[in-house]
Amino acid sequence: MFLAKNLRYFRNQLQMTQSELAEKLGLQRTMISAYEDGRSEPKLSSLSIMSSLFNISIDELLYRDIQEQGRKITGQKDIKVLTIAVDQEDNERITMVGQKASAGYLNGFSDPEYVESLPQFHLPNLSRHTTYRAFELSGDSMLPLVPGTIIIGSYVEQLSDIKSGRTYVLVTVTEGVVYKRVFNYLEENGKLFLVSDNEQYKPYEIKGEDVLEIWEAKAFISTDFPNPKDKSRPASLEDISQMILDLKSEIMRLKS
Repeated sequence: MFLAKNLRYFRNQLQMTQSELAEKLGLQRTMISAYEDGRSEPKLSSLSIMSSLFNISIDELLYRDIQEQGRKITGQKDIKVLTIAVDQEDNERITMVGQKASAGYLNGFSDPEYVESLPQFHLPNLSRHTTYRAFELSGDSMLPLVPGTIIIGSYVEQLSDIKSGRTYVLVTVTEGVVYKRVFNYLEENGKLFLVSDNEQYKPYEIKGEDVLEIWEAKAFISTDFPNPKDKSRPASLEDISQMILDLKSEIMRLKS
């Protein structure tokens, strides 16, 4: 394993101190020293952040001597390896991440044995050329979709592929597994704005480097039927845009 050597190499290439890297990973400086000396190994969430920060796959970070052998691919962002479940005929199945499994999924999403242990199913009329995953909603921030609704998402490989105004399930280091309407400001400030369709919840932002997986919502399953007398409605894109402007104004006010 070349993690210790590669970590020291990339940190020096970026001219970062151990303290600066530790801050990005949310760790103590002594942990970085332990990683580089081979006395300890980082958790998967920290490896994922390193992978994004150094623009390298976790596999290369762990098992390839970058200083001696160089990169497998140059000039391109490495493609993340997605763990999937298949049936006996080698057809992909949809893995179900329930409310209670969300916390465990954050640590086990790239572990084949863990993914295999989660419930799996097939759905008709979905493309066979796309990987899907199902996530159960736990709150009311995305009304009219109620808690217990199952969101079927298709895998999005790159952060740059996120289209502003659409809804996504994001697996994140800081917020866990969340389902929100996302606005992409990565080129502007390296962040994403996450907006709830329920206007009672304020938008907030997260760093792109904190996103571990992205799933674009394609369908949902619910046992709750719409009530014609229910006056509640999701926020419109105009409402959401105004909320973002208000949030930016508030941030600027606090900074000044």
